[in-house]
Parts: sequence; structure tokens; C-alpha cells
Amino acid sequence: MYPADTIVAPATASGLGAVAIVRLSGPRAFAILDAIFRPAHPGEFAPRMMRLGDVIDPATGARIDRALAFVMPQPASLTGEDVAEIQCHGGQFIVRRIVAIAVAAGARVADPGEFTRRAFLNGRIDLAEAEAVADLVAARSDSALANALSQLTGALSARVAEMRAKVIAIRAHLEVEIDFSDEDIRLPSRREVAAEIERLLADVALLHDSFARGLLIREGVRATIIGKPNAGKSSLLNLLLGADRAIVTAIAGTTRDVIEDSVQLGPYALVLNDTAGVRESADDVERIGIERTLRSARDADLLIAMFDSSRPLESSDLDVIRLASNRPGLAILNKRDLPAAISAGDLRRHGLTLPILPFSAINVEEAATLRAELTRAIAALVAPSAPTTGDQIAISRERHRDALAMALEALKNAHSAALSLMPPEIVAVDIMAAASALGAITGEVSGEDILDAIFRDFCIGK
Repeated sequence: MYPADTIVAPATASGLGAVAIVRLSGPRAFAILDAIFRPAHPGEFAPRMMRLGDVIDPATGARIDRALAFVMPQPASLTGEDVAEIQCHGGQFIVRRIVAIAVAAGARVADPGEFTRRAFLNGRIDLAEAEAVADLVAARSDSALANALSQLTGALSARVAEMRAKVIAIRAHLEVEIDFSDEDIRLPSRREVAAEIERLLADVALLHDSFARGLLIREGVRATIIGKPNAGKSSLLNLLLGADRAIVTAIAGTTRDVIEDSVQLGPYALVLNDTAGVRESADDVERIGIERTLRSARDADLLIAMFDSSRPLESSDLDVIRLASNRPGLAILNKRDLPAAISAGDLRRHGLTLPILPFSAINVEEAATLRAELTRAIAALVAPSAPTTGDQIAISRERHRDALAMALEALKNAHSAALSLMPPEIVAVDIMAAASALGAITGEVSGEDILDAIFRDFCIGK
């Protein structure tokens, strides 16, 4: 549990704004509001009804701000406790003063995430939904936003609860076999139990394997632009960003370090890395930049390989082709506005397998085509066999992945034990371990639901 005290904190971001919110939660929230807020008209606060008034310092009687305030009585509030909010003007000095007088009146400054934590502990949301709050705030693309909203509204929790209910049902049958083997009850055979576990394994594995896709949705797809010097990498970056983020000159080796920025393409966030040109160099600084290029290319989710169509193929182009081998991404055959020295066929004959887009990085009108091709490449990476509607559940937190991995291991052990016709006690141990691992995702781990399942599904007293 947590201390039964009252906490206060700004609920809006720091900085200047039209309106800021100061939130109180706890047993003394209403009393503290009464101490620091004077309604413009006498009367009691009605739940969830805004009232106009003045924020005052009880110690001096000084007026701090003209504001709005309202109350949300427990348990139907954000945290499950009494909650009060003051909507004041958005100056940071005003916000700090209101927090300070609330503390002087008996509140404590909230720890990071404490309002959401209290909401979880009071049963307003489960653990997966609580984590989705943070993901919602940190969302950097439409797909990340949709995934976080899906989890916040209980899609992941419902999926986990469904799987856990199946696990508990299997455990219930095993418990009945253990405790009531002399009763005239039709129980599934061990092979039937194994078949049910096998179906459950497929469901858990599907959710576990969604982690890679979910992480790409949540954090963005990392793309590294590679190519020989003066192939047009920095021009491409600037074109996608719509700003002069990278210096563009005709001097080879201008880009010495990895330049990172992000852009939204369709529903996805794309984190772009412009890199030093791939070539042999005697310059120590440039050589370090090239080493960072290679490291960035290895770590990237997809590659954008740039080739200069106005110049013959060189050894550095072949190095780029090797770097792109068996990697997802897009090849750009740049400078098609100039006389061609190489073609897409030349790149194919040297082993390039990426889709190839003839392009001119200085032609702004071609940016839409480039964005569309990159969006397709990202979609193929994020959801290669599913529509990109954002409806599919995808986990994006390592805690969820690890819990599902533990559930998978336990279910595999239970499946093997069932097929080996081991005693029901042995199978039941692994089944319960799977139920506990799944329950850890939502924070709902209990032994009472086993008994509930037994009495619901079987008439023991018969």
C-alpha cells in the first residue's frame, strides 16, 4: 500500500500557457481546497461542477489568482480517492505558489507517476493500463498513439485475461482430479489437457512475438542513410525533414558524424540517421565518422541506400550493396536529373535486392513519392502480414515480453508433463506458474480465482 496522505502536483507541463492544472488527491484534498480557494459565490462544491473563485494564501490572505476549481469524490475519481483540481492561469510562478500553499496546508508533493500508481492500487486501472498512460504521453506517431490508446482502454488486459482464464480453467480441472478423483465426474484426459495447452501456447506465443513490432511502433523505426560521399544523403535528409538539418556541399566528406532527426510518415515515426560517406579515408576524423556509419547501419531497423546515377559504380558503391544485403529498406538511385552513368539494372547485377527508386533529391516535387515508398517499407517491417490499421494488439514493454516468456516456458513444461501422463499435481504446478506470469502483466495475481473456477464449472456437492 501507500501512505494515506494527500498529494499535490501540477498536472500540466512546465512552461508558459493559457491554463495550468494543479491536482490534489487524498483524504484531505477537499479540506485543503477549502483552505486555499474562495468561491466567488457562497455554496457547497457539487461533484464535477466547475466553480469560479480566487486562490488565496491562508497565511496572509493574499489573493494569488482567479481560477476555476472542482471536486471528484471517491471512489469514482481518477485515483479512486477524493480528488480536487484547480485550473489556474498558466504562469509557472502562479503554479509554484499554488503548490506551495497546498503543501503548507497539509499536502505533500507527489512522486513521479504517483497519481497513476494510486489509481492502480485503488483498482481504477490495472498495471498494463497504467503503463499505457506513460506510453500515451510519450507517443510520437499515430500508430504509437493508437497502440497506447488500445492498451489504455483495456485491449491488452482483456487479451491477457482471456488467456489467463483458459489457464485457470485447465488448473481447475486438474484440481478437481486431485481432490475429487472418487466422484463420478467426467474429466478431460491428459491428452485432451495437452491439446488445450497446445492451443493456448499458440495464443501466448503470438502475443509474445508481437514485441518487436510493438517496439517499432512505440519508439519509431530507425533508418540509416548510407552511400558514398556526395551521393545525396544529406540532401535526402533535408528533403524529408523539410528543413536544412544537414550541411550540403560539393566537398566530399562534409558529413563527419551521424546526424539524427525524426519525421512522421503516414502513421509511423521514422528516426533518420544521416551518416558519413562510405569510402576509404586517410583522414582520422572522417575515418571515425565512417566507423560510426557502419555501426549505425548495423543497428538500424531499415537502410536507405543512396547511389549516384550520374557517376560510374565504384568500390564504395559495392560496399554499400554489401551493407544492404538481406536488410529491409529502400535503394535510392539519385540525381536522375543528370545524364545517367548507371542504371537500376547495374545495381541488380551487382547483387542489390532492395526496391530501387529513381530519384532527384533536389526536386521537391518528388518528396511525396519518396515518402510513400518509405511508408510502404516501414509498413512491411512493422506489420508484414497484417493491415496497418492499428487494431492489432502489440506489446512494447520488456516487462510484458518477459512475463509472456515465463508463461510460455511454464506452458511448454506443462504440455510435456501432460503428454508424459505425469500426475496431475506435476502438471498443475506449471499451469499455476503460467497463470501467475500472465497475471503479473495486469497486476492481478490471486489464488482465489482457482476456487471460483472450480465451483462455477463443476457441481461438487452432487
